[in-house]
Amino acid sequence: MASLVSSPFTLTNSKTDHLSSFSRKHYFLHSFLPKKTTQTNTNSTIRVKCAAIGNGLFTQTSPEVRRIIPDNNLGLPTVKVVYVVLEAQYQSSLTAAVQALNKSKRHASYEVVGYLVEELRDESTYKAFCKDLEDANIFIGSLIFVEELALKVKAAVEKERDRLDAVLVFPSMPEVMRLNKLGSFSMAQLGQSKSPFFQLFKRKKQSAGFAESMLKLVRTLPKVLKYLPSDKAQDARLYILSLQFWLGGSPDNLQNFLKMISGSYVPALKGTKIEYSDPVLFLDSGIWHPLAPCMYEDVKEYLNWYGTRRDANAKLKDPNAPIIGLILQRSHIVTGDESHYVAVIMELEARGAKVIPIFAGGLDFSGPVERYLIDPITKKPFVHSVVSLTGFALVGGPARQDHPRAIEALMKLDVPYIVALPLVFQTTEEWLNSTLGLHPIQVALQVALPELDGGMEPIVFSGRDPRTGMYCFLVNYVFCWKSHALHKRVEQLCTRAIRWGELKRKLKAEKKLAITVFSFPPDKGNVGTAAYLNVFSSIFSVLKELQRDGYNVEGMPETSEALIEEVIHDKEAQFSSPNLNIAYKMGVHEYKSLTPYATALEENWGKPPGNLNSDGENLLVYGKQYGNVFIGVQPTFGYEGDPMRLLFSKSASPHHGFAAYYSFVEKIFKADAVLHFGTHGSLEFMPGKQVGMSDACYPDSLIGNIPNIYYYAANNPSEATIAKRRSYANTISYLTPPAENAGLYKGLKQLSELISSYQSLKDTGRGPQIVSSIISTAKQCNLDKDVELPDEGEEISAKERDFVVGKVYSKIMEIESRLLPCGLHVIGEPPSAMEAVATLVNIAALDRPEEGISSLPGILAETVGRDIEEVYRASDKGTLKDVELLRQITDTSRGAVSAFVERTTNKKGQVVDVADKLSSILGFGKSEPWIQYLSNTKFYRADREKLRILFEFLGECLRLVVADNELGSLKQALEGKYVEPGPGGDPIRNPKVLPTGKNIHALDPQSIPTTAALQSAKIVVDRLIERQKVDNGGKYPETVALVLWGTDNIKTYGESLAQVLWMIGVRPIADAFGRVNRVEPVSLEELGRPRIDVVVNCSGVFRDLFINQMNLLDRAVKMVAELDEPEEQNYVRKHALEQAKTLGIDVREAATRVFSNASGSYSSNINLAVENSSWNDEKQLQDMYLSRKSFAFDCDAPGTGMTEKRKVFEMALSTADATFQNLDSSEISLTDVSHYFDSDPTNLVQNLRKDGKKPSAYVADTTTANAQVRTLSETVRLDARTKLLNPKWYEGMMSSGYEGVREIEKRLTNTVGWSATSGQVDNWVYEEANSTFIQDEEMLKRLMSTNPNSFRKLVQTFLEANGRGYWETSEQNIERLRQLYSEVEDKIEGIDRHQFYKKRVAALLLLPFHDKLITINPLSSSLNIGIHYAFNGFELLDEC
Repeated sequence: MASLVSSPFTLTNSKTDHLSSFSRKHYFLHSFLPKKTTQTNTNSTIRVKCAAIGNGLFTQTSPEVRRIIPDNNLGLPTVKVVYVVLEAQYQSSLTAAVQALNKSKRHASYEVVGYLVEELRDESTYKAFCKDLEDANIFIGSLIFVEELALKVKAAVEKERDRLDAVLVFPSMPEVMRLNKLGSFSMAQLGQSKSPFFQLFKRKKQSAGFAESMLKLVRTLPKVLKYLPSDKAQDARLYILSLQFWLGGSPDNLQNFLKMISGSYVPALKGTKIEYSDPVLFLDSGIWHPLAPCMYEDVKEYLNWYGTRRDANAKLKDPNAPIIGLILQRSHIVTGDESHYVAVIMELEARGAKVIPIFAGGLDFSGPVERYLIDPITKKPFVHSVVSLTGFALVGGPARQDHPRAIEALMKLDVPYIVALPLVFQTTEEWLNSTLGLHPIQVALQVALPELDGGMEPIVFSGRDPRTGMYCFLVNYVFCWKSHALHKRVEQLCTRAIRWGELKRKLKAEKKLAITVFSFPPDKGNVGTAAYLNVFSSIFSVLKELQRDGYNVEGMPETSEALIEEVIHDKEAQFSSPNLNIAYKMGVHEYKSLTPYATALEENWGKPPGNLNSDGENLLVYGKQYGNVFIGVQPTFGYEGDPMRLLFSKSASPHHGFAAYYSFVEKIFKADAVLHFGTHGSLEFMPGKQVGMSDACYPDSLIGNIPNIYYYAANNPSEATIAKRRSYANTISYLTPPAENAGLYKGLKQLSELISSYQSLKDTGRGPQIVSSIISTAKQCNLDKDVELPDEGEEISAKERDFVVGKVYSKIMEIESRLLPCGLHVIGEPPSAMEAVATLVNIAALDRPEEGISSLPGILAETVGRDIEEVYRASDKGTLKDVELLRQITDTSRGAVSAFVERTTNKKGQVVDVADKLSSILGFGKSEPWIQYLSNTKFYRADREKLRILFEFLGECLRLVVADNELGSLKQALEGKYVEPGPGGDPIRNPKVLPTGKNIHALDPQSIPTTAALQSAKIVVDRLIERQKVDNGGKYPETVALVLWGTDNIKTYGESLAQVLWMIGVRPIADAFGRVNRVEPVSLEELGRPRIDVVVNCSGVFRDLFINQMNLLDRAVKMVAELDEPEEQNYVRKHALEQAKTLGIDVREAATRVFSNASGSYSSNINLAVENSSWNDEKQLQDMYLSRKSFAFDCDAPGTGMTEKRKVFEMALSTADATFQNLDSSEISLTDVSHYFDSDPTNLVQNLRKDGKKPSAYVADTTTANAQVRTLSETVRLDARTKLLNPKWYEGMMSSGYEGVREIEKRLTNTVGWSATSGQVDNWVYEEANSTFIQDEEMLKRLMSTNPNSFRKLVQTFLEANGRGYWETSEQNIERLRQLYSEVEDKIEGIDRHQFYKKRVAALLLLPFHDKLITINPLSSSLNIGIHYAFNGFELLDEC
């Protein structure tokens, strides 16, 4: 395909084909057959090349391909028209209109030049645009909705507006709409005018049917205005007629439009009577088919025509043929730019699918969907799946959307909804060559927004190129940027649409489902890895439900434990062993025939079969089949254990075993759908474009044509979005385990009791003695690392005693109240109401001013005359009475919420109809349970109205928390139904995340940071800077190195993004639609401090989701670097000037501060190295970070993608005084996942700094209403106390069995990761962990028997921590660990050794006659190497 679009081609100049012709009727005939025109010079040829400029932008086309200069040899007046449009479909039609006018040689000659709005980013193109306006007569603009470009258009046109004869702007941003001028008609007062005309346009734009009513208005208004005598009314009438002509879009309409405007307003044509026809009006909505005789507005008429087609093949005549609905833009049809639509229709029909292609004249397609795709009588859909070819949200275009209206229509339709993409801002060649893929603006408008409707599978199906779609008039050729189908992409789109539709048609008993589980890191004890999910119990739950529902799951085991045994076959066998159940052996020849891209993998992995998922002769697919359900183990990346591969700056392709797995699922097992089980696998993170895959991208090649359903954790919308975009997943959210307060245990509990004693006895003679015990116990609990404690026995005053006790009390309350998820979630098992209490308490702890809801702690604090923020601050400082008050508020909040929940549940703890219960308990004064509870506390006077509003909200939250739709949504997806979309994120911040079982989406990337996020960011930044000044002798940090995460910014609506902007002292500016595409500097006076320099490490997921915000950040930093300010007040400028001088580059390049991975690559790989123990020393980890994370985004050349700038990266990091990360959710903390230490540069910065000083390391914790900035070491200690060492947490994990042991091991491994990257883990953390899990014999036995492989890794990690110098302990402890390692090795390998010796004897006996083949799996995480013998390609069985 690439060669088709990148090489020049020759076009014979003998005939030119018009793909469309139009009659001047409301219903028009449309011929699919080419219309021939006579030509001269039949043998000449035209060599066509794409006009492109190397400007580093996404859109490199030149407007010169759209310039028409007339051959005016008759001396006619010349009318110059300049137009700017969002999309290019008008170009071909407008070109045809102008050529026809010039050919007629009557009245005037027309010079025309057109610009795509994106081309105006290029300075030289913008200058040409301004130059063209200087002698233009008419300016036309349409759909200009990108603010920064709208402002450029406004600035250029405003200069010439008074001189221009006519300015016509059709729906665009208000700033551009105000430019409209037609005689006495003007829109300069738009938004302020009181005239009846303007009032007609000020209707609520969000209301359903707005677009349709506007179209009717446009159609009828000219008839009304015609009879009004004033010039202003007639000018307004001509404006509305102009809009009619423009929306009509055909060459005829645009000819008459130009005649009308030029004849009415161009002075040179004054007095010339130029005849023009009224607009040819097309249906506002209807059904269109390229072979149909007309457009239809009745679906029955269309289906009658369809059923009588003589050209239809036998498949199409089959009454059981699948039917696919298509959604089209009318503008493409009427302008004749519809060849890409035709290609999709023809491809679907060639594959035996009938089509119902519907269109709308505006951008509200919900009405046509309900009218034409749903049977009005039965209310059932006519279609089995729907594909939108518009790229837009279902209701609303690039400006405003109405997602609730769209969801309402799609839920009525209830079929899979695919939104495919036509390239808008790039040529095909630019897209193919781009590592980023789609233009960021198109990602925001045509990927992110349709996802909010539940749209999926953003497959690029058409491109644009100046070389296609020529119009020819006499000897003039003009190249028109018309759409062309990308045939391989169209094939895949159509096949996938039919496959989704088949799920609606196929019998359940016949459907085949491939459930795919993950194993990461690659070890037998890790099969079934997923965040917060008990995978095998969940699969068992799913299988039981599918069996009840009529699916064939023959041979399903009786228990989830038996399921583990059968899939793993022997869970005590190492991963490389054949004892992991082999479902299929795929020979090399078969693999190559099934996997067309196999040869592309050889560059990284050599010839197949390789040594991964292989026995040396065959590729092995691991898993187990039950009837029509296959449970398979997805292979891993393959390079986890190879230190050299981990250093590569770009990720390797999938290995042969990985490709073989998906070839098996699609082409041998023939799955109707694949279900990826839990967060997350490797498929969506394979190399390829970020968004807008081509067929050369590995995620696209691997998933092939299989419908992909994906269970994803509700709190991880960012990575779920990557799965949606890169592996075409229909993501279904699952709940994280119910949160509980960490509580206190052992010495911490004793401390709490001592503090209670002190408060009651402090004024007696026992006060000093109790404080002495508190100090001693606090030191035993290692709290002296967090709280400054006097020496034991030191005399201190009563005031000092209160202060010491207050600080200790504050710290243990912080530990006790910390939320933690306990255990693992099982799909289909929602929490009980009482399990949800802690979640509700934390939901109640947040003010929600936009909803008029006050926080419960705030309401209670007001009751005693205090502001809750003051209480938080005083408690943090250790003021004893305020620590006690905060404890009382916290306990009372829990009690009031518990009392409420108890009244909404039955005896079994289940929530019964919350609405009914609420109606019975709300509004009865003292009978309200929270009022009853508060009546016995000091807060009995709390504001009842505020409490009532809050508890109404909590009642709805409770209903959502305990709702269960995870299994229901899976069954909907498998039945080819629409899965309702919903946001992902933190249910405490955003309860709309609930209930789970929704098709997760993120948010409009251009909507962040919000105003509220900026306010929160200011608080955190101010506290961070203040903390750093305290720790750094009163000096401001000159540079902060920080991380931006995708999920965090979705959950908080851009808080960490806003933190970066506030550090450098700039303010984001939202446009009229609430989108943030601009920043302005905050004055130094307002800022009150120097501008802090930043080094921003964007995660690969943030890069993919928020490329527009990376552009914004880079522009902001470079703007600040160029401000004329003193260097001591602007550290960005100070460092940029120094680095520019050192590196010999300009200041803008030296101010590069926004970094990430290369496109298509993710993470620094430090996490992989640590998890697999495949690293030698910390220097190697730091080299990985620099190699993988030194790719910069450049706002001056965004089209070049991520460019390696390692030297600038290193120099910027070398100035960092502090490193910084954010924690925004109680569900995920520093040691829960490896991502945090994977992106931590603390030790690296120390090595890069000239003075060798270690930077301070901070973590902002905004998981509660009381935002904190702690040091990294404080946060690691808090994490260890509340999770790894907390009996409530580890017993919760142990209750989940096999998976729970792995979760414990993972926390210890991640703790070692923090030692490796920051050195901020205290020795006592390892010592206490050893006491908890190794020295406790009972615990040791439980761990070993439940998951021996994960226990082996746990022991190995302790030994590694000691060996690398992170943990100093007794030789006795180390010897015990070595002994344990040997014991667990024997336990795991015992069976294997027995089999090994039998096989070896057999092989040696046969050696004189047969070859011996040995393969080694280098990825075994144990220290042993799995050796496997094969005989003539067959396994040597025990019987040998």
